[in-house]
Amino acid sequence: MNQEKLMKRRMIRAIILFIITFIALLVFIALYMDEKKRVQETYRKQYRANLTKVIEDIDSYKNSEGDHELRYMRIVSDMSSANAFAFLINSFEEKQITVNELTTCTMKYPEQMKEKLDDMRQALSDIIDDLDKGYEEAEAVVSSVDKKGY
Repeated sequence: MNQEKLMKRRMIRAIILFIITFIALLVFIALYMDEKKRVQETYRKQYRANLTKVIEDIDSYKNSEGDHELRYMRIVSDMSSANAFAFLINSFEEKQITVNELTTCTMKYPEQMKEKLDDMRQALSDIIDDLDKGYEEAEAVVSSVDKKGY
C-alpha cells in the first residue's frame, strides 16, 4: 500500500513537471516568434533607409560639379547595403533577385548605369512607396543594360 502511494506521488510530480515544462516551451516559442517578427521589421526599416540613402546619393551625384567617382562609389556602397538587407528579409525572393541584379549592374557597368541613374532613382522611389511597379521599373533598368559591354 505504501509503495502504491509513493508511485502515485511520483506520477503526479512527473505529470506536473511535464505540464510546467510544456508551458515553458510554449512561452519560449511565442517569445521567439515575437522576436523574429521584430527583427524582420528592423530589416525592412534598414532596407528602406538604405534605399533612401541611394536616392540621396543619386541626387548628390546629379547636382555635384566634381568628384563624381566618390559620389558614384557611395551609390554602389548604399545599394550593396540595401541588397544585403533584402536578402535578410523573409518572403522577399522575387524582389531580392531584382535588387541583386540592380546592385550587380551598378557595380559591374558603371558607365552605363551613370546614364540610367534617373530611371534607377524613380524605380527606387516607387519601391520605397511600396509600389510594385518600382520593381518592374528596376527590372527594366537592368534589362536595358548591355551586359556584354562596359
